[in-house]
Amino acid sequence: MKKPIVIIVALALIIAVAFRLRSNHEAINAKKNTGEAVDMPVAVNVASVNKMSANRSIELVGTLSAWKELTIAAEAPGKIESLNIEAGQVKSKGEVLAVIDNKLKQLSVENAGVSVSKFKKDLERTENLFNGGTASQQQLDDARISYENAKIQLDQAEKQLADATVTSPISGVITRKIAEQGAYLNIGSPIAAIVDVSRLKVKLNVSEANAYRLKIGDKAAITTDVYPGISFEGHVTFISAQSDDTHNYPVEIAMNNSSRNPMKAGTFVTVHIDEPDLRTGLFIPRQALQGGIKDASVYVIDNGKAVRRDIVVGSENDEYLEIVSGLSEGERVVITGQVNLSDGKSISIVNN
Repeated sequence: MKKPIVIIVALALIIAVAFRLRSNHEAINAKKNTGEAVDMPVAVNVASVNKMSANRSIELVGTLSAWKELTIAAEAPGKIESLNIEAGQVKSKGEVLAVIDNKLKQLSVENAGVSVSKFKKDLERTENLFNGGTASQQQLDDARISYENAKIQLDQAEKQLADATVTSPISGVITRKIAEQGAYLNIGSPIAAIVDVSRLKVKLNVSEANAYRLKIGDKAAITTDVYPGISFEGHVTFISAQSDDTHNYPVEIAMNNSSRNPMKAGTFVTVHIDEPDLRTGLFIPRQALQGGIKDASVYVIDNGKAVRRDIVVGSENDEYLEIVSGLSEGERVVITGQVNLSDGKSISIVNN
């Protein structure tokens, strides 16, 4: 009799435990379904939106471009008889780079020269006859026209002969050798590419706000990871009067290249421009920024919760962002702990 009773008691206990577990599971699911889950506050550090007076600055990333970049092309047709071009060579302005077959052009110059001599003598003879009364005005005019036409033919022949000698249009470095000796060229056929990097241009695309703040002649400090700790001086030379499709404005900054720390076209650089006057505005620590400068937002403290709010950023530096709109003085923004936040999340302020 004892054994069946023990079995019955054990079964009753098992059924009771199972029932209890099922009830607890249903209660938990009911809380989840009714939104009663506990909102655990996220620990954050905050900073106030403060009014400050500071030099506004603009910091942008751009690319260096050669001051001049040209493709050297043939100005006369013919076969290349000699070629003095290799990639990487430094050339001076006016230096001979190539000579195109010019035998026929030399003969044309000689023939035109003979014609000029002949028509010059004819003109002199006709002038003497006209002065002696034995030649008419028409004959004198015809002789003068023939002489002038002969001179024009000579000038054209000399120009064609000169065009057969290709010279460097600027001082610079050959970046590409396009044609080879012996190749036949037409007028306009490319021979080589040359760049002048004695001066360089930084090409930038700046926002509308920055485009209106910049002025021609503004000084710029230019740095690059290639030469850590070294700053190059430049100045603004161009601000576009029209934006591109993304509402950015092309800007150019000129700088002299350095023989001690030479720069190459295509190098990424950082440009820092300070405005000379102090201005007062609202600022927040840069750590508060969510997203990028163009789509900026921050978490603002509102009744113990973090509320995400869009803002418009003005000037910026490594530490602070100027707030154009979206925040008021004295409001508090989250500067650490944002990774665990979502809009409306409860927070616990650590640095009260």
